[in-house]
Amino acid sequence: MDLLDKMMQLVESCREDYNKAKGGNKAAGTRVRKSMQDVKNVAQDIRKEMLESRTD
Repeated sequence: MDLLDKMMQLVESCREDYNKAKGGNKAAGTRVRKSMQDVKNVAQDIRKEMLESRTD
């Protein structure tokens, strides 16, 4: 699986928790924040990959 697919899967997997968090569920909010941190890390990896491909 490439990094973009992985990022999209992470975002989709937290959709239910996001909706729960919007309804006031604090535990779901914590899970969403963790998922978003994972998305951020994968996005950074994608950014590095793009920079490396540009310089090669």
